[in-house]
Amino acid sequence: MRRLRARLPLGPLVLDPQGAALTEEDRRRMLHPAAGGVILFSRNYESPEQLQALTEEIRALREPQLLLGVDHEGGRVQRFRTGFTELPPMRSLGRLWDRERAAGRAAAHAAGYVIAAELAAHGLDFSFTPVLDLDYGASSVIGDRALHFDPIAAGALAAALIAGLHEGGMAAVGKHFPGHGYAAADSHLAVPTDERSLAEIRRKDLPPYVAAIKAGLAAVMPAHVIYPRVDSEPAGYSRVWLQDVLRGQLGFAGLIFSDDLSMEGARSAGNIDARARTALAAGCDMVLLCNDPQGQERLLDALADVQLGAPDRAQRMRRRGGARDLRKSVAYREAQQTCAALA
Repeated sequence: MRRLRARLPLGPLVLDPQGAALTEEDRRRMLHPAAGGVILFSRNYESPEQLQALTEEIRALREPQLLLGVDHEGGRVQRFRTGFTELPPMRSLGRLWDRERAAGRAAAHAAGYVIAAELAAHGLDFSFTPVLDLDYGASSVIGDRALHFDPIAAGALAAALIAGLHEGGMAAVGKHFPGHGYAAADSHLAVPTDERSLAEIRRKDLPPYVAAIKAGLAAVMPAHVIYPRVDSEPAGYSRVWLQDVLRGQLGFAGLIFSDDLSMEGARSAGNIDARARTALAAGCDMVLLCNDPQGQERLLDALADVQLGAPDRAQRMRRRGGARDLRKSVAYREAQQTCAALA
């Protein structure tokens, strides 16, 4: 029997299902008024056909539909493999840029187009990409996920990748604001700190965001990093970073996602309820809680009375282009070939 879609406005919480198909617990959580989006991981993928069925079921639950995203950057952070183009680490685009800038831009555009075409064909709205952190050689969790160590190069490549995503009908999410590349600790496992001044961070780490925003960046994810010479709170909990710098100084008007609140770098705000409310109070529009079903249950209850502050920002994250499968286009085949040449 076909289920009727629940008519519910989107809430502020992004959840993850537990496996390759929805359980009754997954469905119940996704039908909660506080739910607003879904992020998928490798455990949610078995085959293109299975992924298509999973995203169709998630989309059929509610109206408006839950946002559907995935960390699909390329290199070691590519959640879907079999049946998808194997994308190189983004640092390969930077190496190509060093040899020939025009070729680097073209390859970044191609990577964005392939990501958008393949994810959209399987029902996804967006990928949490590009990484705008700089490759200082200090952070193992960033490393070759970064486009370049030079802010001008990183900004130019990010703008080209965003243009490719847009051509494929997909919005872009820049991360991890204002920059995770200088801090050595992994925020999944610790609370990293970056002792640089605001002036130094503005000079080095913010230019890629300026270029990305100019290119139409639709969303930003702040870092679970503390910059003590700017604010005592991690960036994702900081009104200084999110309101004064990102929105005020950089003029960003899009959606702000928190990074995963289950990460060690997010624990400074207290329990899971406090983390979510602190992030939302600082300026995040939506918060992610991953790999923690029990925590999701608690957080759904805690956020039951919280409405999505700016639904139009969330609307910008939806894929465009209708049912057209761009994988059948000449542009897609050419972009695939460009990406393959980087391997």
